Amino acid sequence: MYKPKTYTVESVTSGHPDKVCDQISDAILDECLRQDPASRVAVETFGGHGTLLIGGEVTTKAQVDFEKIARRVYREIGYDQALEVLVKIVQQSPEIAQGVDTGGAGDQGIMYGYATDETKEFMPAAVVKVHALAKKLEELRKNDPAFAWLRPDGKTQISVHNGKISAVLVSCQHSEEVGNEQIRRQIIDGVIKPIIGDISDIEIFINPTGKFAQGGFEADTGLTGRKIMVDTYCGLVPHGGGAFSGKDATKVDRSAAYMARYVAKQMVARGLAKECLVSVAYAIGKAEPLMVEALDENGKSLAEIVKKEFDFRPQAIIETLKLREPIFQATAAYGHFGKAGLPWEKN
Repeated sequence: MYKPKTYTVESVTSGHPDKVCDQISDAILDECLRQDPASRVAVETFGGHGTLLIGGEVTTKAQVDFEKIARRVYREIGYDQALEVLVKIVQQSPEIAQGVDTGGAGDQGIMYGYATDETKEFMPAAVVKVHALAKKLEELRKNDPAFAWLRPDGKTQISVHNGKISAVLVSCQHSEEVGNEQIRRQIIDGVIKPIIGDISDIEIFINPTGKFAQGGFEADTGLTGRKIMVDTYCGLVPHGGGAFSGKDATKVDRSAAYMARYVAKQMVARGLAKECLVSVAYAIGKAEPLMVEALDENGKSLAEIVKKEFDFRPQAIIETLKLREPIFQATAAYGHFGKAGLPWEKN
């Protein structure tokens, strides 16, 4: 019902400028939670052309060196260019806090969660594979000397027609010295074939512009929360518009989307649906959601079961999924769903 027969999905590497910003924002969140689990955090990061700006609202007892964290994450991703780091952090608005302090939602909005029995990850197969392609670029760059020419920035894309993969695209940043022929050969043999398998009937595109030596903040700007489709279901189901990274769990943009995914996965894992789409809506400062709905692949409502068994109040979500733990930087690349070990991914 939800996944069409013809569609395209994409992913990006951890070195993509937007993902660099997501990871910095979530690393800051994690450090706040590590020292003070009750921290309220809403951090946005903007970077580009030698400058990094960290801004937002933080209420915490933690002592955090924002600049130091940003530089560490930037270096660990694989960049060594000089950065001017600016920090503009203030305390959370008391007008927002007065509603959140009593257990209410940190914002209004609509959140969606989805699961399918198509893969063991309960995610669409093409979404699993497109993230695997992007992650493979990073793994080879860091671990295989034969791919030392790879650089951190990159994107992957898979097109599906009538249920079959028809095209695969890999754009990978590279050193100046390596030639296009070598790049194509190694990417096909080392990245695409191990994940896609037989590619005899698939169009393969690798660095379609012909060169991708300049990447990261040298080539483009990055911003926290600008890859919301990559973070979720690659546009195959609705999205409420709220980003995740840099936000603590009182922000239902994040926590309720995780809960909706958790519930959708439960419905599929129990055999109550082959596909399940869960949606929930909130008013700022109010604990009870304005709406909870769950539909199977035929459009049949599972809302009665969901409302009876699952509590979508923000504080209940935090407790159910243990969202005061410093676990969030690990979510900030290669999608927030389908990864083993995350609390909302447990059956």
